[in-house]
Amino acid sequence: MGEPLLNLDNVSKYFGYGVIGLLRFPAVDGVNLSIGGEKPEVVTIVGESGSGKTTVAKIMLRILKPTHGVVKYLGKDLWKLKRGNIRRFIKDVQPIFQDPMDTFNPFETVDSYLISVAKSLLKLDKDEAIERISRTLEFVGLTFDKVRGKRPNEFSGGELQRISIARALLAQPRLLIADEPVSMIDASLRINILNYLRRAKEELNISIVYITHDIATANYVGDKIYVMYRGSIVEQGDIDKVIENPLHPYTKVLLESLPDYRKGKEWFKTRLAQSTQAVIEIREMLLKGCKYITYCPFKSEKCYERPSMIEVEKNHYVSCWIYYNK
Repeated sequence: MGEPLLNLDNVSKYFGYGVIGLLRFPAVDGVNLSIGGEKPEVVTIVGESGSGKTTVAKIMLRILKPTHGVVKYLGKDLWKLKRGNIRRFIKDVQPIFQDPMDTFNPFETVDSYLISVAKSLLKLDKDEAIERISRTLEFVGLTFDKVRGKRPNEFSGGELQRISIARALLAQPRLLIADEPVSMIDASLRINILNYLRRAKEELNISIVYITHDIATANYVGDKIYVMYRGSIVEQGDIDKVIENPLHPYTKVLLESLPDYRKGKEWFKTRLAQSTQAVIEIREMLLKGCKYITYCPFKSEKCYERPSMIEVEKNHYVSCWIYYNK
């Protein structure tokens, strides 16, 4: 087994809140995740809004430093890299943002930005850069003439996201971190964006972290899945096994949002609306116990202590007490 390109080892990230920020909560809590070994793969991170997915993405991209735990790039602490290795990391690990407008300067033409990226990261002259950009744009169904002289606001959302993917591919990365890349795209165009990501893996040998709240799109592109809830991974494994045999109650709820998985369970539809004071009162319990205890119909006294991941079948793990005595 090859060394992972990127490895998160027991990573947590705390943020302060309250009047002067003295109260702290874990946006990410003890996450373990590896990607980019011997062969390219698509790792999906799935969870509802506020589950910590984007915080994990920012930690992977070296935007946020974890409060606890270690992130390793090619076996080295990501936050202790020397300048040359930081440059290599930036080239190897490229982001694709939820809103493609975040990628580009609204006052700069898209072609001039792409040329500056190619010249900076690949050390190409202008003609070489344009040739490389043209080939990369063709990969996402566009041409250099289509983008020449235009600013970001002159493109549709789908076109701009395709250009955003091309910008990321220009660096010839080993890993793409795509944070909700289709959530702001027309439903009719989403499949095209997902297909470009699949082709990047299959034809360019690029691994991908695909972050989404939509388990249907995760199932379409993914090889592995990590299900997040309140900052913690509650289930992980080969995506086919998790989809076909969900173990954690929260994973089952996510699947019930798909027509094929609706089984009429009403208990989840009556979530308790908790006030800020209620959140503070249960904070300590949630730090120690299962994050899903508030809503789980199967909860027991054991759930006030958090279980470790247990392998229920080959390459399929879950953090849930239900499976410890089976």
